[in-house]
Amino acid sequence: MKNEHNEFMQHELRLPELTVRGMLLGAVLTVIFTASNVYLGLKVGLTFSSAIPAAVISMAVLKMAKNSNILENNMVQTQASAAGTLSAIIFIIPGMLMIGYWHGFEFTQTLLVAACGGCLGVLFTIPLRRAMVVNSDLAYPEGVAAAEILKVNTHGEGGKSEGTGLKEILSGSFVAGIIALCTSGFQVLSGALSVWIPIGRGMTQFPIGYSTALVGAGYLIGIASGIAMLVGVLIAWAGFVPFYTITGTPPDGVTMQKFAAAVYQERVRLIGAGAMGVAAIWTLMTLVRPVVEGMKESFAAIRMPETVKDRHRMDIDMSAKSIGFVFLLTVIGLIAVFYAFVSPEGLPESQVLAFTLVGVGVAVFMGFFVAVACAYMAGLVGTSSSPISGIGILGIIVASLVMYALCSSFGIFDLPGGEKFATATAIFTTSIILAIACISNDNMQDLKTGWLVGATPWRQQVALLLGCVVGALVIAPVLNLLYEAYGFVGALPREGMDPAQALAAPQAVLMKTIAEGIFSNNLAWEYIYIGLGLGVAIVLVDIMLRRTTRSLALPPLAVGMGIYLPPSIPTPLVIGAVLGYLLDKALKSRGKEAGKAARRRGTLFASGLIVGESIVGVALAGLIAVSVSSGGSESPLALVGADFADTAEMLGLVVFAAAVFILSRVVLAKGK
Repeated sequence: MKNEHNEFMQHELRLPELTVRGMLLGAVLTVIFTASNVYLGLKVGLTFSSAIPAAVISMAVLKMAKNSNILENNMVQTQASAAGTLSAIIFIIPGMLMIGYWHGFEFTQTLLVAACGGCLGVLFTIPLRRAMVVNSDLAYPEGVAAAEILKVNTHGEGGKSEGTGLKEILSGSFVAGIIALCTSGFQVLSGALSVWIPIGRGMTQFPIGYSTALVGAGYLIGIASGIAMLVGVLIAWAGFVPFYTITGTPPDGVTMQKFAAAVYQERVRLIGAGAMGVAAIWTLMTLVRPVVEGMKESFAAIRMPETVKDRHRMDIDMSAKSIGFVFLLTVIGLIAVFYAFVSPEGLPESQVLAFTLVGVGVAVFMGFFVAVACAYMAGLVGTSSSPISGIGILGIIVASLVMYALCSSFGIFDLPGGEKFATATAIFTTSIILAIACISNDNMQDLKTGWLVGATPWRQQVALLLGCVVGALVIAPVLNLLYEAYGFVGALPREGMDPAQALAAPQAVLMKTIAEGIFSNNLAWEYIYIGLGLGVAIVLVDIMLRRTTRSLALPPLAVGMGIYLPPSIPTPLVIGAVLGYLLDKALKSRGKEAGKAARRRGTLFASGLIVGESIVGVALAGLIAVSVSSGGSESPLALVGADFADTAEMLGLVVFAAAVFILSRVVLAKGK
C-alpha cells in the first residue's frame, strides 16, 4: 500500500488542490448533505457518511471543467464530508427543546456551537495524523474506498487513466444501489432479519442486518475487529438480554419481545457505553506514545527550512501559528456563546463566569479525549459505523456530573427552574463535545484518503475548517424548519399537532433522560458500573491474547461497539470481515501477484457497495424531505404496505445472500 501511495504521490505532485470552483462545489454539496443528514438523523437516529457520494458527484461535475484532477476532487469530498458529519450534533441539541429550555433553535448559539466545536475537532486530529494515518495499520474502510474511487475515476496528465477497476466499483455501486432503493425506497425488501427466540421465561433476538454497504466496510476492516464486534453482539444478545428478561417481569400488557427490546435500550446499551468508556481510555493510553512521537515529528517539520518542506509536501500540516490562531479564535467563540447562553438566567456575574469557564473547559479537555477515541474508531470500523451517540452518552454523564457539583455549590437547585437550568447546561456542554467528536471521527477518514492519493495535509485541514463553518450555517435553519413542521417527541411547537408525526430524535431523548436522571438522582448507575467492569475484563483479555499469540487480538473498543450498537449494524460488518478472511485464505494458493489482483478487485467492489448505498441514501433523504414538506408521504416510493413485512424480510435475506455471493465471485474470478 505504501509503495502504491508513494508512486501516486510523485505523479500528482504539481496538480492544483484548493481551487475556487472546488470550494464552491464543496459548499453546495455541504448544504445538501447536511440538510439530508439532519432530517434522517432526527427521523431514525442514523446519519450517513457523505464523503464517498461527494467524491462521486465532484468527479462527475468537475469532469466537465478544464484541468480537473484527483486532488481537486479530493478537496471537494473533504469539505463536504466534514459538514455532513457535523450534523451529528442533532443527537443531543434537540434536548434543549424537549426540556422546555428553548422554544426554537437559537441560530447564533447553534451556529457557534457547531462551527467552533467542529473546528476544534479538526485541530485535535492534526497531531494524530502521523500516528494514526501514516504510521498505523488501521483499516479506515471509507477512507480507503474513497481513495480507490478517486484513483480509478481520475485522468491524469496526458489523459491516461491513473488506475483500473472502474468496472468493479460501478458493479458494486449498481448492486448496492438497487438493493438500497428496493429496501428504503420501494420497501419490498427488509433491512434486517429479526428472529425472536424464547429462552426459558426470557427472550432474546437473532439479528442480521442486510446493509451491503456495511458488508463492504466489514470486508475492509479485517477479521480482528469483526470478531471483536461479534463477541460484543453475543455478550449483549446471548448474555445480558436473556438474563434480564429471565430474571425480570414485563409490565402489564407488554409482550416479551417489547420487554426484551426495552431491556436492551434501557440497560444493555448503558453497559455497552460503560465498556466503551473503559476501552476509549485504554485506547488513549496505548496511543500516548505514538501520538507524542507524531506531535514531535510535526513540530520538527514546522521548524524545517523551506527547501526541506518543499521536498516533503505530504508531511506539512497547518503551521503552529495557524493552529494556535484558530484554536484561540474557537475558544473565544465558545466562551462568548456559553456566556450568552448562561447570562439570561439573572445569576450573579461571578457564577455566570464560573459556569462559562467550567463548561468550556470541560468541553475542550474532554473534546481532545473523545477526538482520540473517535479517530481510532473511524480507523477501526469506519465513520458510518462508529457509535458517536455512545460518545455522547459518556459526554452527557461527565458534563452532568460536573454541572451537578457546580449547581450544588451555588445553590442553583434551590431556585425555581434550577434543575431545568442544570440539565440545559449539561446538554449545551455535551453539544460542543459531540461536535468535536463527530468531526474527529470523519476527518481521519479524509486524511487517510488524502494520504493515499497524494494530497497536502495542510490544504485538507483548511478544507475541513471551511466545511465546518458552511455546515454550521445550515444546521440551525434546517432544525427550525423540521421543528416547526413536525415537532419532536415531547416537544411540539403548536397545540393541536399530531404527536404521531413528531420526529423521534431517539439519541436526544436518551441523552436528555440520562441528564435528568443524574439531576434527579434516579439514573441506573449499576448498569454503567457493570459496563466499566466488563470493559476492564475485555482489556485484560486483549492484552493476554496479544502477548501469547501474534495473530489473535480482541480490540476492546470494537467489543464495546458490538454491545452498544443496534444489532443490525455490527452483524453485516462481521459477515464482511469473516468473508474477507476466508477469501484471503482461498487466494493464498494463487501466488502473490494473482492474489494481490484479486484482493484489489474485492476492495474496489466493496468500495462500490459503500458508494451505491450512500448515494441512494442521499437521494432518498432529499426526496422524503421534499415530499413531507409539500404534505406528501414519508415513504413516497413505497410499493407495498405493512402487511408485506414478513415477505420483505425473507426476500431481503435472499437478496442479501446473493450480494455476498456476488462479492465472493468477484474476488475469486480468474482475472486477466
